[in-house]
Amino acid sequence: MKKILEIKNLNKSFTDTLVLKDINCNIYEKEVLCIIGPSGSGKSTFLRCLNLLEDIDSGNIIFDGVDITSEKVDINKLRTNIGMVFQSFNLFSNKNVIENLTLAPIKVLNLDKEKANELALENLNKVGMRDFAYRNVNTLSGGQKQRVAIARSLMMNPKIMLFDEPTSALDPYTVGEVLNVMKDLARSGMTMVVVTHEMGFANLVANRVIYMDEGRIIEDDMPRVIFKNPKHEKTKEFLARIIST
Repeated sequence: MKKILEIKNLNKSFTDTLVLKDINCNIYEKEVLCIIGPSGSGKSTFLRCLNLLEDIDSGNIIFDGVDITSEKVDINKLRTNIGMVFQSFNLFSNKNVIENLTLAPIKVLNLDKEKANELALENLNKVGMRDFAYRNVNTLSGGQKQRVAIARSLMMNPKIMLFDEPTSALDPYTVGEVLNVMKDLARSGMTMVVVTHEMGFANLVANRVIYMDEGRIIEDDMPRVIFKNPKHEKTKEFLARIIST
């Protein structure tokens, strides 16, 4: 399987606190990698480093054969290939649904408005939101907003999609509709890295699961190993706590 991301000796600190400690990890094409662990373990910071939303202190991130930590890399061009879905949606509240989707393709890819609208309707259809194309985003539920955010990421035809706890801001009734969209994406062959507290999703959909604690990767294995037979004591304690609540 082809490596799409290679992370070597990654370190990241905020002021005097080291939050990522010597991270080494490979992510492969068409893989679904879920990252789990307690709050404050560095999961979201790690994810944000993968498209340089966070500057790193040291190490290398190689995306599709190119070291993106090099000063020569056009970071804006890079981000067209790495989709990002945030827990808080990050939609433009002054624009309707379809305008949220077409803004970047028109400005960044120079797509004409008609083609951008056509592509937007296709992607909204994929997430079950085509009928909401001309709605004000402020009228949507949290789950609907997150599905629109996923469709917006698909507009750039990314090679990989990063999800930062995409269901954590949702009520229990709308979590399922977002997870179903993500399952469909996984089935379509999209490469995905997902920071999540949804253990059922990680167990069912992921090819690999990483457990992080205190800025380090403690375990990296197949879901059936992580959830049924974890090797590290910290992983066992975390899963016992999560599954019992």
